[in-house]
Amino acid sequence: MNPRRSRAARLAAALFTASTVTLPLLSAPAHAQWIVYDPTNYAQNLLSATRALQQINNQITSLQNEATMLINQARNLASLPYSSLQQLQQSVQRTQQLLGEAQGIAYNVQNIDQAFRTTYGNASMAASDQQLVADARERWQNTVGGLQDAMRVQAGVVGNIDTNRAQMSALVGQSQGATGALQVSQAGNQLLALQAQQLADLTAVVSANGRAQALSEAERAAAAEQGREQRRRFLTPGSGYQPGNARMFPGNGN
Repeated sequence: MNPRRSRAARLAAALFTASTVTLPLLSAPAHAQWIVYDPTNYAQNLLSATRALQQINNQITSLQNEATMLINQARNLASLPYSSLQQLQQSVQRTQQLLGEAQGIAYNVQNIDQAFRTTYGNASMAASDQQLVADARERWQNTVGGLQDAMRVQAGVVGNIDTNRAQMSALVGQSQGATGALQVSQAGNQLLALQAQQLADLTAVVSANGRAQALSEAERAAAAEQGREQRRRFLTPGSGYQPGNARMFPGNGN
């Protein structure tokens, strides 16, 4: 073989090998510069992102609504920070105390029945004049005591008016400033309790006035019955005049 040909052949083989090795290196950068744009895929990705964002917004809105609902429930369950019970009970107790201090015949059915069987009953024919006078005086004292008791109850109820006015003003203010259903309900209940206390005072006044009037009428009726008995005794014939010896000058022997 010719040395020159063999050297040329080796050179050609070396060039071919070098070209095959460097070809990918030269072609790789040219291939990486291509960008593929798919409109359909882009639209689908955008739609998916929009849906995900909408779901997040819905979840946020739901959490806000739940938080608002919990706040409203807490307000509805909040108790009214005011109570007029003690003041109303004190007013009722004052009125009850005045009624319990009734003079003479108390507000008791048994005591009333007993009094009308004795003091206010029919005048006994066997009773002495002194007993009739004592019964009449007792009836008069009961009537005067009943009138005094009625006036004392009236004064006590009038004294409760100022307390009731202050409580009514406070309860109306609490009702208007209530933050929940429970506070509104509690304020309304306390206003009803105030109304009940005022009705109790009115009942006490009516009862005391009725008692005083009843005692006065009973005294008048008993006095009329006693007057008939005393008239009967006065008109009943006695033993009449009995003559006897009279000595005008004691110590005179004649």
